Amino acid sequence: MSSSTLGLDQKIDALIKPVADWSLNILFWPIPVGDGVTMPFIVGWLLAGVIFATIYFRMVNFRHFKDGMRLLWPANNDPKAPGSYTNYQALATCLSGTVGLGNIAGVAVGLSAGGPGAAVWLCLMGFLGMSVKFAEGVLGSKYRVKLKGGEYVGGPMHYISQGFAEKGGKWVKAGAILAVIYAICTIGGAIGGGNMFQANQTFKQFVEVTGGADASWWADKGWLFGLILAGLVGAVIWGGLNSIVATASKITPIMGIVYLAGGLTVVAVNYANIGDAFALMFREAFTPQAGYGAFMGALIWGVRRAIFSNEAGLGTAALMHAGSKTNSPVPVGYVAMLGAFFDTVVICTVTALVLVFSGVLPEARTSDIQGVELTSQAFATVLPWFPYVLAVTVFLFAYSTLITWFYYGLNAVRYLARNKTGYDKAFKIVFLICVVLGAGAQLGTVVDFADAMFFLMAVPNLIALYVLASKVKKEYKKYNRETRPKKR
Repeated sequence: MSSSTLGLDQKIDALIKPVADWSLNILFWPIPVGDGVTMPFIVGWLLAGVIFATIYFRMVNFRHFKDGMRLLWPANNDPKAPGSYTNYQALATCLSGTVGLGNIAGVAVGLSAGGPGAAVWLCLMGFLGMSVKFAEGVLGSKYRVKLKGGEYVGGPMHYISQGFAEKGGKWVKAGAILAVIYAICTIGGAIGGGNMFQANQTFKQFVEVTGGADASWWADKGWLFGLILAGLVGAVIWGGLNSIVATASKITPIMGIVYLAGGLTVVAVNYANIGDAFALMFREAFTPQAGYGAFMGALIWGVRRAIFSNEAGLGTAALMHAGSKTNSPVPVGYVAMLGAFFDTVVICTVTALVLVFSGVLPEARTSDIQGVELTSQAFATVLPWFPYVLAVTVFLFAYSTLITWFYYGLNAVRYLARNKTGYDKAFKIVFLICVVLGAGAQLGTVVDFADAMFFLMAVPNLIALYVLASKVKKEYKKYNRETRPKKR
């Protein structure tokens, strides 16, 4: 690296580091919860949101789970309803953005820090997160707009600005400001967490399975890996919305089935440990021998990994499900909430079970092994060749996340450009350049800054959920009246 480049890097770092540090310090401000245990502010903020939604919408996640599953079948939908794609395609594409490294590495980190009891809270929070996803899906569909080309788009920036404007007065300006903040944060999250971080971590996993940092031919060729990955991403995103949806809806079930099959195999082989493993998880989740601190540690880490994995409260469900073909916003909400179920209750829980049942977790809590390496080791206890399959799965997870988050970022760019599509090509080029940079760079402060904007998405989005919750309930009651069988 030349001295001029190093100087430029240092200048960029010096410019954004104070903003990144300030934002992350606020978001992760430690809130005391007793016995020396603290909860990050953003975790408490998101936790409050999912609990509110579950109570306010009267356990919609349980009562209408079957309705959401039923709506995934084409026969139960109106093919002539306005929209850009089917309910199944919307859910599959949304899942391709949430199912990623967090389901594999993040769960391992969470259980290493919070213990086996975190798995129980992880699963429970997946269920509660479904209620927030329901509200996001309804609002996204209710306030969507149709572009000149016929494409339907929506998301928190649309329902914040339009929903607040309906209230009049000072709400109009507040909605406009919050919508712009959300859009800016979405672009930052798309470029950082949804792009550069994914490319960077995928390259590192590829290096590990090809010999490690000291032996792999690829170890110092991140730029080349990034170029290949950018070419694959570009081949999809340059084809537009139809190409993105078609690719994501095909990749998601394949990578999900492969990963789940491997995980359930590990659980089945270790069937003799099932009784002890479940007893351990529930004991540490509710009555841990280590006392209140261990209990709160399991709860906080379970909540943290669940919400950060399924993105309940961040508003990303609305960005995708807004384009679903529908005659009413409510069915869209029923389908949208399934994202939290499949992402967390199914995939994250299987990862947790593999870690606990395989027996690697207790030893890992006293070692330096974390993340993907720990999950890979757990699978290898039964399937020695599975780490290679896991590497391919990680690549597919990251690849699908990249193309989905591009679409999220593009919608935010369009909103700021007043829904004009002329900026699409410029954003595509910038996004692909960031794929190359992310794969080969030491990300440091850049990713810290992007992560801050990623988590900041939850602030305006949940404010909007509280303000517009009554509108969601009104749509829900209207839909039930119209679809309830008539009495003879």
